[in-house]
Amino acid sequence: MIDHLAKHGFSVAAWELAKAEGKAVLAECARAKKMISYTDFMHQIRSISFETPHDARLPQFLAEISTEEAAAGRGMMTALIVGKTGDQRPGMGFFQLGKRLGYEVSDPEKFWLEEVNKVFASWQNEASR
Repeated sequence: MIDHLAKHGFSVAAWELAKAEGKAVLAECARAKKMISYTDFMHQIRSISFETPHDARLPQFLAEISTEEAAAGRGMMTALIVGKTGDQRPGMGFFQLGKRLGYEVSDPEKFWLEEVNKVFASWQNEASR
């Protein structure tokens, strides 16, 4: 069977492997209770390559990770990915996804911190098992 370029110019297998790599990076951050910049996160992904933090494919990649993790009850994992400079917060896509997933995001700072704490707590519990 031919592995179609079905995921934004990448094979489905490479895209899924990259998501697993991304989740592993974020789980490590969560266990250490730390954030990671978009650039540093991108450089940890080996299966596929994003051009810059502004690569048009990155939002979909991050959305899939957060949607899957939120559905598993571990929070929107990409809450840990922040801008390297400026306000050092997630981009607007994070908050837009939260709204699409049914979260209350009228107070973005509160929503973001709740998700960060949920992700941290999930992976602290995971580490203690």
